[in-house]
Amino acid sequence: MTREGMPINALELNRAMLARQMLLARSNSPILHALEWFIGLQAQAPQAPYYSLWTRLEGFTPNDLASLISNRQAVRIALMRSTLHLVSANDCLLLRPWVQAVQERALKGSYGKCLASVDMNALASEGRRLVEDNPLTLNELGKLLAPHWPDADPEALAAAIRTFVPLVQVPPRGLWGESGQAIHTSAEMWLRQSLLEQPDVEQLVLRYLGAYGPASVKDMQAWSGLTRLKDYFEKLRPGLVIFRDEQGNELFDLPDAPRPDPGVIPPVRFLGEFDPMLLGIADRSRVMAPIYVKRIFTANGILRSTILLNGYIEGLWSIERNSGQAALLIDPFRPLTQEEQLDLMQEGEKLLKFAAPGVSHEIRFSMILN
Repeated sequence: MTREGMPINALELNRAMLARQMLLARSNSPILHALEWFIGLQAQAPQAPYYSLWTRLEGFTPNDLASLISNRQAVRIALMRSTLHLVSANDCLLLRPWVQAVQERALKGSYGKCLASVDMNALASEGRRLVEDNPLTLNELGKLLAPHWPDADPEALAAAIRTFVPLVQVPPRGLWGESGQAIHTSAEMWLRQSLLEQPDVEQLVLRYLGAYGPASVKDMQAWSGLTRLKDYFEKLRPGLVIFRDEQGNELFDLPDAPRPDPGVIPPVRFLGEFDPMLLGIADRSRVMAPIYVKRIFTANGILRSTILLNGYIEGLWSIERNSGQAALLIDPFRPLTQEEQLDLMQEGEKLLKFAAPGVSHEIRFSMILN
């Protein structure tokens, strides 16, 4: 099956990425299947997964996803890169043990010195008891732990529980249009199931390639936050197809995965904050010019909402809300053609109907058009 080092150019990689990301055409995939296809969606901005799914799924409504969260079929939990993700219940049980090393590395980097003298087993046991007795905010959890470990920072104690106990955020946090603090309990208590002890990493590699390939080992390591994944790729090599990009990097892919003709014309799309297309790979040059990185990825770790023109990131968007009105602000990185302006306005009106129904709408551009 292996075909070593077939050349693949930048445009071919771009179109392959768009196809895997459901960005060449909206999909009729069920929402839970889409969540599992992307192996979760980053969710530190509570509404981000809703926009990611709206731009990819036909007929998606916020209640479709909110009901999965309320019914415990989807959960919010820290996973890849030790960041908050929305995943299916099944993937929560599968992924959380796999990324344990990522959680521990993040804890050590932020609070290692504060926790050097703490018995982690005792701390985790007490923390689990507390959140399973009554779901808590991390601030509340830290205050309850502090009397038992008075020499440790309460914030560090709560972070340790997040690391050594798989904490999920319970609704209404994460529901569309709802507000409230992030309140936590254990995944086992919430889902009434145990975590998987031995995740099938080779199967995860195949799933990753399905959604983000063709991809390198480095790409998957950047997405997951894990290291030492090369051995799993090597075990799978005989059943994969191998490409070389224009820089000579080795890229792996599934034999039957879609790789469209590079001449296909992608539609205009609005991508939400923390979109999986930008978080799923290390080499983002296949979907954006490197000069735009600082405009999209902020210094405090926010990945801003972007517009996709002809398959590439070419600007930012945001929605301003006032009483009875919502305005979509489009900030392109370059002058737009009249056709691009029209396409953005048509898709933008759909976005406003999704995000702000029942009020008047306005679309404004920040740049004079060609």
